[in-house]
Amino acid sequence: MLIGDVARRSGVSARMLRHYESLGLVRPTGRTGSGYREYSDEDIRRIFHIESLRSLGLSLREVGRALDDPGFAPAELVTDLARRTRERIAAETELLTRLRRIDAAGPAGWEDVLRTVALLQALGSNNADARQRAALSTSEETTLPVEALVEAVLDESDPNVAGALRWALARAGENAPELLAEGLDSPTAEVRERAVRSLAELPDDEATTALLRDALAHPDVTVRRHAAVALGARGAADAVPTLVDMVVGETGRVGETGRTDETEETEGAEGTEGAEGAVGTNDVDAADTLSALADDPVLTDRIAGALVDRLSHAATGTPARRRLTQALADIPGPTASRALKALSHDEDPAVALTARYVLELRAGR
Repeated sequence: MLIGDVARRSGVSARMLRHYESLGLVRPTGRTGSGYREYSDEDIRRIFHIESLRSLGLSLREVGRALDDPGFAPAELVTDLARRTRERIAAETELLTRLRRIDAAGPAGWEDVLRTVALLQALGSNNADARQRAALSTSEETTLPVEALVEAVLDESDPNVAGALRWALARAGENAPELLAEGLDSPTAEVRERAVRSLAELPDDEATTALLRDALAHPDVTVRRHAAVALGARGAADAVPTLVDMVVGETGRVGETGRTDETEETEGAEGTEGAEGAVGTNDVDAADTLSALADDPVLTDRIAGALVDRLSHAATGTPARRRLTQALADIPGPTASRALKALSHDEDPAVALTARYVLELRAGR
């Protein structure tokens, strides 16, 4: 079979067949009387083998070894090819992501493209100051793509940079809540908390509020607590049960990740979350949020009733009972006053003293 026929049958150009021959990959069986290359059926099978191996990503040098080296180990080569392919896909995916983010920024010209590239590079810097400057540099004229900001804020461990990123994200765009919601499903606790903290600082709109309401039922107690404080600040009544749980729970010093560094030992009250009670937004936030919510006359008795109900289950002498009394002291209205009057005779001197003091203040108004 002549080279033209082989090219048509195999799909390999005559020029490439001559290149294969120059490398020693294929050697035509013979020549015609006119000096033309003549390929046998075995030669054609070898050409198909070459093309099959090339389709796996082998170089021509590796193809030659695979076909001619009796000691060649295909398993090792396939493993190496898989590794190289994963690396190439990762690099291409990173490039695609960068291009999509630049496109999302809506560049008007090359200056905008270069500015966005510089901001994205700064956002991925190992230097915290550079990352913070990139976040703070956003403006109406210079914006960072929302996807890039969400990815950065979910990965950021530096509290100052994280705050700047949340600020930038709150100004960034309408699809931020949806992207942050994916972070709530992360297997990493720190990422889940960064997601809910960022959601809490987004503008008060229907989408964000709905996601925060969903977060009240999240299996991660820290997510639930951040969501409750955020919803409480927005006047949402459905945050009350979680906020009361936070008052009952153990207190602690909470860092950037929201994980408690040191806790106060307490005797559990019915309905507390045990060890989980030590995790999350601190109790001062919960009590203050309940107090602010109680400014709404519609919610005043509901909040007071929830605190009174938890007091009825809190054992005498426990820190939880004292915290509930202190929270109740900030709630106006007759329901809270009646409960404080009863607590003024409590067996716990600290509870009774707090109740009497608040009642005296109220009587003097």
